[in-house]
Amino acid sequence: QVSLVESGGGLVQPGGSLRVSCEASTTSPINVMGWYRQAPGKERELVAVITRGGSPVYGDSVKGRFTVSRDNAKNTVELQMNNLKPEDTAVYSCYVSTSWGTETWGQGTQVTVSS
Repeated sequence: QVSLVESGGGLVQPGGSLRVSCEASTTSPINVMGWYRQAPGKERELVAVITRGGSPVYGDSVKGRFTVSRDNAKNTVELQMNNLKPEDTAVYSCYVSTSWGTETWGQGTQVTVSS
């Protein structure tokens, strides 16, 4: 079982920056950590994930603006979001997959980009 605690998010003007963080509690080895998002009326989409070895994968819409990082010792993952756009407004959920194949999403934190 995996427990996730998310923090960060909030309201920011277009062009601004925000950071969201997530800490995972589990006795299982963690493989991939990262973030998905879901905007109202849209399907959940990949934002960014990162492997235990540090290889990131980004969604096309955030490449060059967002950076994902993790601390394996602390089981934490962070998403630094720069040059935010109104279309980035969504609920951002932490994602963890374990070496046993278990996938868990957090409850999410709201990110709103508006002037």
